[in-house]
Amino acid sequence: MPFDRNIILDNDVTTVCCACVGALVGYLGFVFLLEQGFYALILPGGILGLAAGIPRSRSPVVPVLCGLLAIVAGLLTEHRSAAFIADARLSYFILHALDLRPVTLFLISMGGLIGFWVPCCLSR
Repeated sequence: MPFDRNIILDNDVTTVCCACVGALVGYLGFVFLLEQGFYALILPGGILGLAAGIPRSRSPVVPVLCGLLAIVAGLLTEHRSAAFIADARLSYFILHALDLRPVTLFLISMGGLIGFWVPCCLSR
């Protein structure tokens, strides 16, 4: 059976596109729950990972990319919802991300873990 690289590349691109849609859905879910009084910062990265697990990708690069995208999605979501009082710019926020509360860093990292783990486990 011939090995077609175009099908594999298309599947990787589909996986990353699904991940981006999942990050958007996670962000919207976070905003909705925040308005209800819940702090669900794990949603952008977690739903990104779940959405990236829908198409099966065999590439070892895709789970790493999804994990990084999940962390970025969590950081951007936190910036949009609670920027620093001293300076609201994104560059200031990124440079001082380690000054966030421990629970915030934990939730962002768990979203990143789910963003990596689901595509990694489902690719086998």
